[in-house]
Amino acid sequence: MRVMVFVKATPNSEAGTLPSEELFRDMTAFNEELAKAGILLAGDGLKPSSQGARVRFSGKQRTVTDGPFAETKELVAGFWLWQVRSLEEAVEWVKRCPNPMPGEDSDIEIRPLYEAEDFGDAFPEDLRDREKQVFDDARNQSRQ
Repeated sequence: MRVMVFVKATPNSEAGTLPSEELFRDMTAFNEELAKAGILLAGDGLKPSSQGARVRFSGKQRTVTDGPFAETKELVAGFWLWQVRSLEEAVEWVKRCPNPMPGEDSDIEIRPLYEAEDFGDAFPEDLRDREKQVFDDARNQSRQ
């Protein structure tokens, strides 16, 4: 199963406080462990919400709001995409992670991704094939 692992934002991450060299070293070592275990698919840190935007959908209307966004506890500061056998395995890996926000309480959230088969007949085989092709083409194009 694939899971998205979210590092939740804190006041310091939203202020743009950069990690220490020690945290970079610890996180790099953790990422190397994930890669060696065949779990790591992707991951990165995100800039503060002050450098982002939100788009709100209401019917056909689109409203853009520039950051920053007020509720820090609702924001994401970074992510990983992992391939694991179970949610329990993901939890065990997260428990081994260095505290991503030293000196602060921090949270990491784990969410399983939908797989095509989770949708049953609502996602017809021809559309599954088309979507797979779109993503395969996009991955191949980004490598060029």
